[in-house]
Amino acid sequence: MSEPTTRSLGATLTDSGVEFAVYSRHAEQIDLCLFDAEGRKEIARLPLARDGDEHRLFVRDAGEGTRYGLRAHGSYDPDQGLWFDPSKLLVDPYTREIDRPFRYDPRLGIFGADTQDLMPKAIVSRDIAVKRAKPLFQPGGLIYEIAVKPFTMLHPDVPAKQRGTLGALAHPFVIAHLKRLQVDAIELMPITAWIDERHLPPLGLTNGWGYNPVAFMALDPRLVPGGMKELRETVAALHAEGIAVILDLVFNHTGESDRQGPTLSLRGLDNPTYFRHLPDQPGTLVNDTGTGNTVACDQPVTRKLIIDSLSHFVRNTGIDGFRFDLATVLGRNGKGFDPESMTLRTMLADEVLQDRIMIAEPWDIGPGGYQLGNFPAPFLEWNDRARDDLRRFWRGDAGIGDLATILAGSSSIFGRDGRTQTRCVNFLAAHDGFTLMDLVSYENKHNEANGENNRDGHNENFSWNNGIEGKTDDQAIQSKRRADIEAMLSTLFAARGTIMLTAGDEGGRSQQGNNNAYCQDNAITWMDWKLLDEELIGHTAWLAGLHRRFTAFADMNFFRGDGDVLWFSSAGTPMTVPDWEAPGAAVLGMALQTGDRATHRSTRLALVFNRAADERSVTLPVSESGGWSRLTVAGETPAGEQIAIPARSVAFFVEN
Repeated sequence: MSEPTTRSLGATLTDSGVEFAVYSRHAEQIDLCLFDAEGRKEIARLPLARDGDEHRLFVRDAGEGTRYGLRAHGSYDPDQGLWFDPSKLLVDPYTREIDRPFRYDPRLGIFGADTQDLMPKAIVSRDIAVKRAKPLFQPGGLIYEIAVKPFTMLHPDVPAKQRGTLGALAHPFVIAHLKRLQVDAIELMPITAWIDERHLPPLGLTNGWGYNPVAFMALDPRLVPGGMKELRETVAALHAEGIAVILDLVFNHTGESDRQGPTLSLRGLDNPTYFRHLPDQPGTLVNDTGTGNTVACDQPVTRKLIIDSLSHFVRNTGIDGFRFDLATVLGRNGKGFDPESMTLRTMLADEVLQDRIMIAEPWDIGPGGYQLGNFPAPFLEWNDRARDDLRRFWRGDAGIGDLATILAGSSSIFGRDGRTQTRCVNFLAAHDGFTLMDLVSYENKHNEANGENNRDGHNENFSWNNGIEGKTDDQAIQSKRRADIEAMLSTLFAARGTIMLTAGDEGGRSQQGNNNAYCQDNAITWMDWKLLDEELIGHTAWLAGLHRRFTAFADMNFFRGDGDVLWFSSAGTPMTVPDWEAPGAAVLGMALQTGDRATHRSTRLALVFNRAADERSVTLPVSESGGWSRLTVAGETPAGEQIAIPARSVAFFVEN
């Protein structure tokens, strides 16, 4: 297979016209279809000239705003992995703008059914480069995960026309909330163009998350109606407030799904090249993603598409970094996952990308797909083991040693081969799974609204129910739930590594027990700002302030054991083996050497974790500088020798 040339693919705008170029090794011919300004009527159909495995055509006098699509000719033989069907209008993989959203229709997957009226048209657009700057975000900071539409759809202070769009994130009231939480970076769930899974329309449901992409560079008009200009201006507005922007991108699969799926772009252009197939079975798509297909990221042309997509967002918007969904696929080849794969190495070495923040979701569902701790530095990695063990600790079925491992940055995972720094992203909840409030309100998932008889979504959530399941109008029950959430958030902010918090968890947002709400583009996922728990938000903001004030929290180095950390018992003495192994141990103390930005001096912090259902008495370690003061939302207060630690809580102390 020939390598793609260094010449641009897609639509390249020049002073005298547009050069259109697409890659396909297996197509016999590719036609360019030009449309009128509304994208409705075809006004020309022109064959592209073959140049190796690339097909090119220069159209004189074509310009910015030209609407177009592609048709590919060749054999239609799905058993051999060939899906050429010239009745299918295809979207250019390199398009940076489309004129309407994708809408699923059965005709998109029927051979011989023309789809011109169903498909969005690509729009020729002009690059507008922004001034390069270093990413604002640094590992160890706070990432705030946002689903664009649900986050602002019900915000009372955002103008109605702007709600649910990317531009709403630049609204002063939204920025004020982010600043109150001292967010270092927002991580935007997919905003590139996607299509609904085919089983959703008959159920009256739509995909509200966007993890089903078609065009990797084109922004979805439903979320970003203003296109690249809206993204560029939103990024600039957030940067002006010191907030970085990270894009969550999906390169592991496309919305063309399995054999029964629609033909939209890569499948119709060159299915054997762009997708992975079983060895000696060219008609059988590999499904390492659980979505029906797996992008062949090790193919040179696919690698180029990925790198070009990432570079496009950096050059034209100043994006600070990327989070990669099912990132193990990025490192896969025919033999499995390779942390030194050409695609991963190229991403990290690329001149435009080499200083960007890279975050991996380090797993897929294929053979050897779980790769936590195995991505090459400087990739940060979602740490689902820490997520589960933190939940299990506060539920009562994980030991204090498990908690200490997480607080220390999960060195057992990220400290292999003598590595001295953690690269973990610690989180308690993400878009996929229970919200924090639901975690303490439901023992079991409730996905009935998804139309799959509650079969979908994770079954083991390590959740528990404080009171009557789902009940929200009992003040005592809500108080217990809030206490558990505050304790878990306190633990999260105290753990070494980068922190991720999902939007709304700081205020008790609920999804009514739905732990797979991707298809609930409605009140189940839309954040009701009027119902957020102000006390819980205040606690989260206070934790964020502590995290910024004390340098030990954002330190990515593992503990050295030279006095930088002391694990202590409720008696204030160093932990012993019997202390660590005591059945049902409920209290753990941790004292840290740290810098204090408020006083500009070095000091010690002491944290006490009490997961017991009752108050516990604790003695802090001997102070060498005059005692300890307790840090609370209300302020600092002197702490005596014997200190009462409330049930289900974390207490913070600073040495005087």
